[in-house]
Amino acid sequence: MSAQTEAASTVQELTQSIGAEIRLSDISKAFGAQKVLKGLTLTVRPGEFLAIVGRSGCGKSTLLRLIAGLDSQDSGTIAVGRLENPFSSSGVRMMFQDPRLLPWKRVLENVGIGARGNWEPKALSALEDVGLATRAQEWPSVLSGGQKQRVALTRALMSHPQVLLLDEPLGALDALTRLEMQQLLERVWLRQRFTAILVTHDVTEAVMLADRVVLLEEGNVTLIHPIHHVRPRPLGDAELGGIEARILSRLLETKG
Repeated sequence: MSAQTEAASTVQELTQSIGAEIRLSDISKAFGAQKVLKGLTLTVRPGEFLAIVGRSGCGKSTLLRLIAGLDSQDSGTIAVGRLENPFSSSGVRMMFQDPRLLPWKRVLENVGIGARGNWEPKALSALEDVGLATRAQEWPSVLSGGQKQRVALTRALMSHPQVLLLDEPLGALDALTRLEMQQLLERVWLRQRFTAILVTHDVTEAVMLADRVVLLEEGNVTLIHPIHHVRPRPLGDAELGGIEARILSRLLETKG
């Protein structure tokens, strides 16, 4: 293969692997008398890493569940790229704070849940990417919290989804493990270029990972802050610290 052909093949592969655009238009959702989302409109660009922050109860997790097809909106429309069935295993996947591993299946089997054909070599390769190939035949009960989340991430990405939704997946981890998982998540996203939406209470985490940080207040978008900074982003960077301070200041202005 010539260098020109190889380069064209690489470009085609990257183009095919980029994530789907997500278009949310006038989304409303209520639980009884409680209105959680109120006419929310937002577009997430293909392959973008978007972080959503806000106080508890502002509608962050509800929004993710609507995009994932786990619940339905009361009004408005949700479009995920051109996928005919965006909620299939190859369309939209979701990762939760709880890794949700099946305790009666070994690590490799947990990664392969829902996979078809000769999936084991692919699952082993994916585990190797997250440093867990040697734990493939172990039970989830012997893994640390960070290792369990690595398995959950690997399982979510086995089908190369176009969209990955992350609902506080690192919230229960200790500080060092959380930082390592942030770095791993960024590396995998840069390689696969799926569209990622992260819900987090940690503004530092949002600023370190996202292309844009969205603030939800009382069921609607009140702030969108773009982050134009090189990756990987250095810890303690003054510019990033300033962005974090501005978002936190806006959050603290919100009445609890």
